[in-house]
Amino acid sequence: MASHYEAPIRRPLVIGDKNYHDVTVDVAAPVEGKANKSWWIVFTISLIAFLWGLGCIIYTVSTGIGVWGLNRTVNWAWDITNFVWWVGIGHAGTLISAVLLLFRQKWRMAINRSAEAMTIFSVIQAGLFPIIHMGRPWLAYWVLPIPNQFGSLWVNFNSPLLWDVFAISTYLSVSLV
Repeated sequence: MASHYEAPIRRPLVIGDKNYHDVTVDVAAPVEGKANKSWWIVFTISLIAFLWGLGCIIYTVSTGIGVWGLNRTVNWAWDITNFVWWVGIGHAGTLISAVLLLFRQKWRMAINRSAEAMTIFSVIQAGLFPIIHMGRPWLAYWVLPIPNQFGSLWVNFNSPLLWDVFAISTYLSVSLV
């Protein structure tokens, strides 16, 4: 009985007698090359959507969140859903990183970096929703319990906005470590 396992010979992944430089050129060609027409079309559509969204945020901040039609409770679902979506994406990044660490995968580092970056950026994105939801982003510090000139005036601890700030700041600080 053999004391070790002999692996069958694997076929090479790169064929055609290429060296490292040729492989690097082939891999980097889509990024370093000139963009084709379809890329510019998709880029233009994405830029228009981004500018439209930015215009909507500017309109909301300048006019107030009354433009969202929040006089019915059903309409609150849109901004709450977006907030929970970004927090969930952050949880997914943490989960991916943790599962790969628990199973001690040797190839996990590149995926961990991407997953942890995804976590940080999605928590930052989720943090923008309570600020925009306040309607006056220049007064965002009002949700923080800081000493002020009014004496014993503190934030409303029953407010969901305050608990969103606590949740995001806690999750962001844990994710950064």
